[in-house]
Amino acid sequence: MTADLVQQLIDSGIHFGHKASRWNPKMKPYILSKHNTVHLINIRETVRGLLRAKKFITDTVRNNKDVLFVGTKRQAKSSIQAHAERVGMPYVAERWLGGTLTNFRTIRARLARLEELEQLEESGQLYKESKKAIARLTRERKKILRNLSGIRNMSELPGAVVIIDANHEHNAVLECKKLGVPSICLIDTDSDPDLVDLPIPGNDDAIRAIELIISELADAAEAGKLGRSGDSDRKGASTASPAQKRSRRLTTSQLASEQNEQTGESAKSAESTEAASSGRADDQAVVAVGETASSADHATENQT
Repeated sequence: MTADLVQQLIDSGIHFGHKASRWNPKMKPYILSKHNTVHLINIRETVRGLLRAKKFITDTVRNNKDVLFVGTKRQAKSSIQAHAERVGMPYVAERWLGGTLTNFRTIRARLARLEELEQLEESGQLYKESKKAIARLTRERKKILRNLSGIRNMSELPGAVVIIDANHEHNAVLECKKLGVPSICLIDTDSDPDLVDLPIPGNDDAIRAIELIISELADAAEAGKLGRSGDSDRKGASTASPAQKRSRRLTTSQLASEQNEQTGESAKSAESTEAASSGRADDQAVVAVGETASSADHATENQT
């Protein structure tokens, strides 16, 4: 699987960095060489960072935490939205509003306002207003829906944040660092890896590379959700209520009847075993008799 992943990464062009004149010296450990004026990223470091990020995301989601996917640049919008919706995770693909994490209470208030506007429209109360009020409220609803639809179901801070291009999403990176939320970033040769908890060095401008990275991380989140459901089922089975445990206990009469049934079954099995053994003994006796008879016939023939 790793060999196939490496080949897919190379085909997507994830190892191409920026021009050498734009590089960040802190990215030196992740750079393999320089071809003409372009830095080439070490694909081993990319695979190492991707595998670490996938394991971390799976463990985070398994522990009942969500992962927020962030990518507002043109190359990442469609991939972020498609894969986040596929695995049921929150995302920001349009615009990162300042304070999305650090001022999360206000963000939740705006989402409550969105639900209020939608209820007005569904009930028909909106169309009883004047034309100017209808236009204003419709414009407000569309604006909130455009910016916050991806985090509509996020009721608490995420367990981790996946970011495409740390330079472009520097506000999101700083908010994660301020709150201590782990950040997983696809960083190019012009980025600062010290601001990121789990860097994935790679080309953050290639559409195919972004699609591949987001797909792999989304699959890791999906695997974590499957583990989450299995753990909850096992937990529910192990934490049965006292009433359920009492209902499983048998009464004295039930125990006696079961013991009688078991005794009858054991007797039947013993009888069948004896019958089988006696049958085998009879068969052996028949064979012995047959062998004796045949030997006697041979002896008679020899004598004559």
